[in-house]
Amino acid sequence: MNRLGLFIALALSLFVGLLFGVYPELDLKLAALFYDGANKSFPLKFNTLAAVARDAAMWIAWGLAAPAIVALVVKLARPDKPLLISGRAVVFLLVTLTLSAGVLTNLTFKSYWGRPRPVVVTQFNGAQEFVPWWDPRGSCGRNCSFFSGEGATAFWTYAPAALTPPAWRPLAYAAATVFGVTTSLLRMAFGGHFFTDVAAAGLVTFLVIWLVHGYIYRWPSTRMTDRGVDAGLTRFSWPAYRLVQRWLGRETGPAPSV
Repeated sequence: MNRLGLFIALALSLFVGLLFGVYPELDLKLAALFYDGANKSFPLKFNTLAAVARDAAMWIAWGLAAPAIVALVVKLARPDKPLLISGRAVVFLLVTLTLSAGVLTNLTFKSYWGRPRPVVVTQFNGAQEFVPWWDPRGSCGRNCSFFSGEGATAFWTYAPAALTPPAWRPLAYAAATVFGVTTSLLRMAFGGHFFTDVAAAGLVTFLVIWLVHGYIYRWPSTRMTDRGVDAGLTRFSWPAYRLVQRWLGRETGPAPSV
């Protein structure tokens, strides 16, 4: 998560945004590569192996998030015990996943940016008009095309890659890139998203991860510690834990110092 990665992401964002803003028909040409005009469909959408690969990609991403989820749940249930994994890792993984694959996609853009998906536009035998990536005035009402939630989830694997040992980190970043690109190509092949939808998902997710990583690990004024995260979760969950223990007939004292 160095500045070079940030500069590359910003440069790609500017390049893709301008190119597809000036020439929005490029999105249609790329989507057409996966479209069968004779059958008027995206054939890979009905391929069983492709569907399994799509589901597997999401399971892999959530599997990488599972240790942080389990550690948080166990800590909230048993605040008298230390976190099972690094406290900063728990915060970093769950905050970046929530922001990139949840808040910014499904709760923000996909709900209010009315861009129709490729499979429903007139150029691919649909009923709705194509709109470029920058235009939120499309006719899609909900769960729209811009930008890809599954693409964001796949590219979120940059977050666990950032926590690997330095010697393995370049390989982990490369694997996360391949994983994100492959998952995004599948979404395009199904007619679920345009290129700019998945490109925006990857770039926005990387920027979220870069900023949160800096906030938690790099910047002196905001840098967290594992000990501090553990102590904060203990204080937060202790009142509920103490109440449950009273219901069970067990007496507990004040929250322990962590």
